[in-house]
Amino acid sequence: MTSETFNARPRIYLAGPDVFFPDRDDIFRTLKDRCERAGLAGLAPTDALLQDGTVAQGGDALARAIYEGNVALLRSADGCIANLQAFRGLEPDSGTVFEVGFAAALGKPVVVYGVPEGTYAQRVAAALPCERQEDGTLRERAGGVLVEGLGQRLNLMLSCSTVLAADAAEAVALMARLLRRNSAPFKQRHGD
Repeated sequence: MTSETFNARPRIYLAGPDVFFPDRDDIFRTLKDRCERAGLAGLAPTDALLQDGTVAQGGDALARAIYEGNVALLRSADGCIANLQAFRGLEPDSGTVFEVGFAAALGKPVVVYGVPEGTYAQRVAAALPCERQEDGTLRERAGGVLVEGLGQRLNLMLSCSTVLAADAAEAVALMARLLRRNSAPFKQRHGD
């Protein structure tokens, strides 16, 4: 694909904890290939480009460079596809959640995948001792902290700001459809 072709395609930021996985290069190659087949240009986070994977050992300057690089990519993107699988616990990766919120705040469409079946409250209740209160609310036994129980698969701020896909392939297809439907420039470039 030429750089001219790349620039003509809607740019999609690919968020997720995948940057930490040993097979991250394969993951992003697959995601970018799916994007290309759908008429999109996938943008891997800048930290995915690190050769040695030692983000934690790079210090403040490297952390700042990664942050600024990823924010610049998000600003330049037409949308965001995010892997919100549980990461190191019950919740999605906090960096990915930031990227999703940032993209949503910029008014960009966000499609997410990797979300476990069932509601957020069901997953919390299965993992932590919880009690159902007389008013129907669910609270953690230790400390009485309320568990959000609105029937969503994620925290409402994520559920209400994103479109949920079953997997990465469906996320790419949904993003392409969203952009085709909502973007005159996309229609002009792709003849839809």
